[in-house]
Amino acid sequence: MTGTGDGAGIGPGEASPPETGTATAPSAGGNVVLELGPGVGALVLYAPADLEGAEIEIGPATDRRDGQAARRTHARVRRRQTVGSASYAAVYQGLAAGTYVIWSDPDTPAGTVGICGGRATSWSWPVASSASPSPASDRPVHSAFP
Repeated sequence: MTGTGDGAGIGPGEASPPETGTATAPSAGGNVVLELGPGVGALVLYAPADLEGAEIEIGPATDRRDGQAARRTHARVRRRQTVGSASYAAVYQGLAAGTYVIWSDPDTPAGTVGICGGRATSWSWPVASSASPSPASDRPVHSAFP
């Protein structure tokens, strides 16, 4: 399973603040610092270039209640420049170990991914998906944080 994003993590009883929607520059050298440890992992969500700037939400699968967003977090797809190439990804760090749903919109799952403590997991956006998130500037950030 693969994935990448730039977002705050979800921990027991925690909610991350919503993104402000400001533009972000490419990451220099693709650098990202991740919080990993016992029971805490990370997700790198790889996406196609046309999703650059999109905010992609994820949330624990156990919080999925009849299409309602429960404790979701989001990250912006950013260009990650490396020597000779670029990739596009969103990074979610500090995630409690467990199964997460990746959302293509507030009501439609794009897939699921398992996060293990002490590891970074990757997930790739489905290429043939007809439900792609719109760029952040065109899409409101949806949040169901209490």
